[in-house]
Amino acid sequence: MLDDLLTTVPQIGRVEWIGLAPTDGAPIEVVAEVEAEVGTGLFGDHHCNRKPGGKRQVTLIQSEHLPVIRALSERRDASPELLRRNIVVSGINLISLKKMRFQIGKAILEGTGDCAPCSLMERNLGPGGYQAMRGHGGLTAKVLQRGTIRVGDTVVCLGTAACHESADGDV
Repeated sequence: MLDDLLTTVPQIGRVEWIGLAPTDGAPIEVVAEVEAEVGTGLFGDHHCNRKPGGKRQVTLIQSEHLPVIRALSERRDASPELLRRNIVVSGINLISLKKMRFQIGKAILEGTGDCAPCSLMERNLGPGGYQAMRGHGGLTAKVLQRGTIRVGDTVVCLGTAACHESADGDV
């Protein structure tokens, strides 16, 4: 029963925002759509230029957590640009997508882990910014199937990676 609850995600999310950093530490560029590339991440983002196969190809954060981060950091503007994530989604618990495959637009991704805050949060959000982000940093993911992701696209859970491994023999 509990296994079924952990592997069934009935909610359907929505992409609210997309941002890319062309180089490490560069200002975030807000875009309406992006190409997700297998094994590397989002085209135009600095993570896409790294060694293929990494677990942090795409970073996602839940829009419902933004007011919490604002409150905990005592900052009125905790915008997605300051938080340095690639995709903001609403309507679905991102942690439920950890170790799951999910589809955004035409792309298929797999949740690989928690997106822990980095030391830049202290600079971007001010003193306490790092602590405000702890537990609210979102999810990291890798791209399994190439496709376009657009603001407004749905986020749909496809099931566990283990389920797909046994069905098609690969990850």
